Amino acid sequence: MSAGEVLLWIIFPYVAIATFLVGHWWRYRTDQFGWTSGSTQLFERKILGWAGPAFHYGALAAVGGHVIGLMIPKSFTEAVGMSESTYRWFSAIAGAVAGAVCVVGFAGLVYRRATNARVRRTTSRTDLAVYFLLVVLIGLGCWMTFGHNLLTKSPYDYRDSVSAWWRSLFILQPDVDAVQDANTVYQVHAIVAWAFWALFPFSRLVHAWSIPLQYLGRPYVLYRRRYAASR
Repeated sequence: MSAGEVLLWIIFPYVAIATFLVGHWWRYRTDQFGWTSGSTQLFERKILGWAGPAFHYGALAAVGGHVIGLMIPKSFTEAVGMSESTYRWFSAIAGAVAGAVCVVGFAGLVYRRATNARVRRTTSRTDLAVYFLLVVLIGLGCWMTFGHNLLTKSPYDYRDSVSAWWRSLFILQPDVDAVQDANTVYQVHAIVAWAFWALFPFSRLVHAWSIPLQYLGRPYVLYRRRYAASR
C-alpha cells in the first residue's frame, strides 16, 4: 500500500469526518447568529419558489439512496430474496428521478444567483466552493446512474467495492483493497464527497439541521392574554 493510497482512502476520510463533527460544534459555539441559510427570498421569489424545493427534495432523496446503498450489504438484499437485477433497476430508476429533480433545482438556483445582482452579492467564497463541489458530485452521480447502470449492458456493482470500503471506515478497519478495485468514476465521486462533507459545517448548508421540531408539540402561534387573569 503506497503513501498516496493511505492518504486518499484512510487519512482523508477520517480527517473529513473529524472536521465535519468538530466543525459543527465550533460553528454552533461561535457563530449561532450565522447558523442560517442566508435567505435571499426578499430579493427574488419566482425562481426560488420552484428551484429551492426541487433541489432540496431531490438532494434528500439522493442522500437517502446513498445511505441505503452504502449501508446495506449485498448479502442482506440476497437474504430477503431481492435479486441483483431487481436491486440495480430499483436503485437506478430511483436515483435517476432524484438526480433529475436535483439537477433541475440546482440549475435554477445557480441561474438565479448568477443573473440576479442582489442575490449574487450575498455569495461568499465558501458558497462558490460548495457550488463547485456540488456540480462535480451531481455530475458524477448522474453519469454513474445513467452511464454505468441504466444505459449499459454490464452495470458496475459498487456494493462489492466502494460500499465495503465505506462501511469498513466506521468499524476502524479500512478496507483499502476494496476501494482500489472500484471504477475510477466512483473513486473520484467518493473523494469529492468527503471534501464536501468536510466543508459542510462552514457553509450555509448547516441550516439543514435547524428543523423546527418544537412545532410538533405546540401551535405555530402562541396567543397570550393582554391582561393577567384575575385570581
